[in-house]
Amino acid sequence: MVIAAELGLIYAILAIGVYLTYRVLDFPDLTVDGSFTTGAALSAVLIVSGTPIWVALIVSIVGGMAAGVVTGLLHVWGNINPLLAGILTQIALYSINLRIMGKANVPLLRQSTLMTPLREAGLLGTWGAVAIFAVVVAIVGAAVYGFLGTGFGVAIRATGDNELMARSQGVNTGVTKVAGLAISNGLVALCGAFMAQYQGYADISMGIGLIVAGLASVIIGQAIFGMTAVWQAVLAAVLGSVIYRAVIQLALNAGLNPNDMKMISAVIVVIALVLPQWSVFKKIRHRRRRVMAAEAV
Repeated sequence: MVIAAELGLIYAILAIGVYLTYRVLDFPDLTVDGSFTTGAALSAVLIVSGTPIWVALIVSIVGGMAAGVVTGLLHVWGNINPLLAGILTQIALYSINLRIMGKANVPLLRQSTLMTPLREAGLLGTWGAVAIFAVVVAIVGAAVYGFLGTGFGVAIRATGDNELMARSQGVNTGVTKVAGLAISNGLVALCGAFMAQYQGYADISMGIGLIVAGLASVIIGQAIFGMTAVWQAVLAAVLGSVIYRAVIQLALNAGLNPNDMKMISAVIVVIALVLPQWSVFKKIRHRRRRVMAAEAV
């Protein structure tokens, strides 16, 4: 389960990015599958070429943000449906990522990465690495929480909550949508860069189906932990990512075919969406809200 915890924490950065679009901005963004690979591709290619690791990470984030901006502009300026805008960007990114990599797979063998010190110290695959990854995710989560508390962050939240009301208050909802998508896909690309360095290679197909994993993490976290406050929602997305990876690991340990993991992921999302609608879970949520309201008083 240590490996599941490591993967869950790495993918938690992606889950936070998906939370920004899916919950905060109320934008069903399918760019994720492409921007994740963009982050991995840029990171791998730059590291192989001798670029400093931190520079490679920054470029990866910028590449992901650029993908988010394209999706936002297609929707805002092109007046294209959000789902279609994300799909169009995702399709274009496949060719772009292939151009960046030059081939379908870029190995990072014998290259110095962020994971090299952990691997040399024998920490990868141990709870020590899990603790380090948890600190990194905590920093990212705190940064997102702090940003959403700023004036511009509140404007993004208002856009997702009620776009007409936000516009009537003088918020440029087009700008907030583009910015929200850029930040979200920047986080997704950062996750892709970390993942490429963790597994030791970048592959053109590594981002396929990851939107399902991101949604599963957010939905599982919401169903179990609730999302009353922003900090709680961010924490729920992180914990949901860890739980999701743990479930996948349990399925593999039970002897299920790895080729069925995409189907299992879809089933997990369906279960996470359906269970909260059952009366027993509704009662639990109502009881939790009453307790929190009483504590607030």
